[in-house]
Amino acid sequence: MLIIFLILGLIVGSFLNVVVERLNLAESLLGRSHCPHCRKKIRWYDNVPVLSFMILRARCRDCEGKISWQYPAMEIMTGIIFVLAGNYFFFVLDPQSWLTTFFYLGIFSLLIIIMAYDFKFMEIPMVIVWLGVGWILAYYLYADWISFNPQMGILTLKIYSGILAGLIAFLFFFLLSAGSREKWMGLGDAYAAMLAGLLVGWPGIFWALVLAFTLGAIWGIVLILSQRKTMKSQVPFAPFLAIGAVLAIFLPLIFPSINFYIDLFLR
Repeated sequence: MLIIFLILGLIVGSFLNVVVERLNLAESLLGRSHCPHCRKKIRWYDNVPVLSFMILRARCRDCEGKISWQYPAMEIMTGIIFVLAGNYFFFVLDPQSWLTTFFYLGIFSLLIIIMAYDFKFMEIPMVIVWLGVGWILAYYLYADWISFNPQMGILTLKIYSGILAGLIAFLFFFLLSAGSREKWMGLGDAYAAMLAGLLVGWPGIFWALVLAFTLGAIWGIVLILSQRKTMKSQVPFAPFLAIGAVLAIFLPLIFPSINFYIDLFLR
């Protein structure tokens, strides 16, 4: 099953690359892929995720134009995330897990689009953000409805926990953006943070933000040391919000002992 999830992730990752490019150009998602340099249609055997990139040595077969490393990177990342989702959420004999897995595969795909788009174009695709918000709210309403227990606390409901975390994250980044006149953070980052908060809920958003700022700082230091950026350069932050949200979901599942420290912190 994990091999199936890996193959599915590679295929979806290839499609997400198309979404990122065509979303920026306002092109239809229908139709075959084409080379961004010579515009010629890509042959089906040159469109195999990762493998075609290696065989062609990162060059277009027709014009020898360079193929960006973004393509295999997104395919591999999507494949890995799909494997993790399949491993921790999918159980063949549990029909409910099929829906849960489908939900996570969908929202992770949207986060990958936001991450790649911001990295490449320094802009948050708001249509994807609002699509993600709708996706999460629809699933949370259903999940809370089938698991509702009046004796449980309000924050045990995904919809309330998510909305609370989303509002806190949005307000925090909105104040950073407004206070710095978008020099520290862009307003788009506030919406990306809202989406991350809605997904991971409370207290997950706290750990997601800690991870995001930590990874962002490390990346910034690497860019400065390599002289690719300066202290005044802008660095996209939505990718680290997306990574932080994904890690906040998977790390407690991969390392259950983390939950002990989370509970200890909240006491």
